[in-house]
Amino acid sequence: MTDRLFSDRRDAGRVLAGLLGHYRGLPGVVVLGLSRGGVPVAYEVATALGHPLDVLLVRKLRTPGREELAMGAIAGGGVIVLDEDVVRGLGLQSDTIRQVAEREARELARRERAYRGGPPVELSGKTVIMVDDGLATGASMRAAVRAVRQRKPARIVVAVPAAPESTCQELSALVDEAVCATTPTPFFSVGESYWNFTQTADEEVRRLLRTAASARAGAPPARTDLAILRSELVPAQDGVPPDEVLFDIVGDARFVLIGEASHGTHEFYAARARMTRRLIEEKGFVAVAVEADWPDAYRVNRYVRGRGDDATAEEALRGFQRFPAWMWRNADVLEFAGWLREHNERLGERARAGFYGLDLYSLHRSAGEVVAYLEKVDPGAAERARGRYSCFDHSDGDDGQAYGFAAAFGAGESCERRVIDQLVDLQRNALRYQRAQGLLGEDDFFHAERNAAVVAAAERYYRTMFGGRVSSWNLRDRHMADTLFALAEHLGWQCGEPARIVVWAHNSHLGDARATEMGARGELNLGRLVREHTPEDCRLIGFTTYTGTVTAADDWGRPAERKNVRPALPDSVEELFHEVGHKEFLVDFAHSADAADVLRRALLERAIGVVYRPGTERQSHYFQTRLPDQFDAVIHIDETGALEPLERTARWERGEVPETYPVAV
Repeated sequence: MTDRLFSDRRDAGRVLAGLLGHYRGLPGVVVLGLSRGGVPVAYEVATALGHPLDVLLVRKLRTPGREELAMGAIAGGGVIVLDEDVVRGLGLQSDTIRQVAEREARELARRERAYRGGPPVELSGKTVIMVDDGLATGASMRAAVRAVRQRKPARIVVAVPAAPESTCQELSALVDEAVCATTPTPFFSVGESYWNFTQTADEEVRRLLRTAASARAGAPPARTDLAILRSELVPAQDGVPPDEVLFDIVGDARFVLIGEASHGTHEFYAARARMTRRLIEEKGFVAVAVEADWPDAYRVNRYVRGRGDDATAEEALRGFQRFPAWMWRNADVLEFAGWLREHNERLGERARAGFYGLDLYSLHRSAGEVVAYLEKVDPGAAERARGRYSCFDHSDGDDGQAYGFAAAFGAGESCERRVIDQLVDLQRNALRYQRAQGLLGEDDFFHAERNAAVVAAAERYYRTMFGGRVSSWNLRDRHMADTLFALAEHLGWQCGEPARIVVWAHNSHLGDARATEMGARGELNLGRLVREHTPEDCRLIGFTTYTGTVTAADDWGRPAERKNVRPALPDSVEELFHEVGHKEFLVDFAHSADAADVLRRALLERAIGVVYRPGTERQSHYFQTRLPDQFDAVIHIDETGALEPLERTARWERGEVPETYPVAV
């Protein structure tokens, strides 16, 4: 099953509550959640229906040596239900079953003590609604039903979000009413019905039971989600936290990845630049690696390090010509590049901080850079490289799509073998080429080698993009990760110590994909790859906004416009942050455990790239996320403004026509 029916257990509980609405307000009703996963579902049911909540402890009896296979279940009161087919089929002996049952009974007793501060809720003569997060074989629920029946309820109702049709029918014969919200066919597992099916922790069970009991007793209610967030946020003026907060988050990490919720928001660029300046000045960071093509960014690198032919930062940014040029040719990047040049002029050559690109779109330009380098150090090799790259000559344009389309569908020559041969040939002669150039040979060779790697990756990317979105996305982000790690190794060798690098890219690249809907689709990203490569040595920081304006296009390749950002959708991270009521703030999940718990449930998150389509915003720009697992910290700026391109067109100056035009005055 590919469609996840429920965001998480709390979402499933709200659905079940709607199906059980006929029990709302009735006297003598108790809701029981099967531990542990059933408790968050039952909490929503009990809260919506206005009835007391308690936990019913049930444990699967796992088959020794085949732990994934349950031979039965055990519930409170010594109730055991066995799966006779499993017992007979595996020839399980009574001693084996008894040993497993005794071990699980001890665990039941431990949880009984851990979860409750008093005796269980009285069930005699009551209507008992038994809730779990889903059923497969139903063994656990059958054990639970037998345990509850011993306490002489008047009526037993079983309610679950998902179960096989056959299991629901079997339970219907055992209880007074069985409510299965969904019966997926084919049924693979309970978790397949959820987007977020992480394990329920003991502390969550205790917290939900306490909250429900307090509400029933008329005690002061537990702190709301908004109250928790308000108590744990950190002010961030103009989106920048105080130095002590920023430095505490970063610690000794070598890689600090700072995102953006859109490619066209001034506040994201400005705040990111200010934080990066502080990390360069005070924490020894030596590079900024950005979501941009390698040769374009390297022109800026030459300028900021005092090596290029460009006299001004604006000239250095002229390399960014491919759409969307305004993503890097804008006022905020111009100011940062100017500052970085001035900063570097006060330092020695080895201590200067650089500016580098991680992306792979520059197929033709990177090929040209490789040939240009070889013409200086090895004219014969340059001629061979020119011959190898000539297979791209029949594709028009600089973005490689024409080549990729032809190669993918057999209408043109594939350059795969040739570009790999060229990269290997360059690497084989690395030492000779570097020696021939003297002091600057290391950097010049590294630039050429990276361009050769870009050509190889771009060739694969453009062939793959016509075969499936996930595979091309994954190839692109793997290339960015490879480039980042190669850059870190190169700079570290030059500096004589591990290099510290700040990365600028979109949230969708820098947040850990495993915590998002992207990961459920099979996509990985740079943030995940960096975390896997250096789990203790990186920090991921995201940005969000509720509304404002943004620089974006209607479609790829179209002119940049200043568009209105619609207020965020309900059930989104952005709407929740907006309701906090602060203009701008930071949430640090490592030091704000309660805030992390609030935000760990599945919520929508908005992502605006270089294209913004408000008319299809939910489909085009939102995905599900568990924010504390996606980022280490998030900065929210409630209202933001459009990034200012260096080439401000009349269309951008005019901005977006209001939706009420020409009615509004």
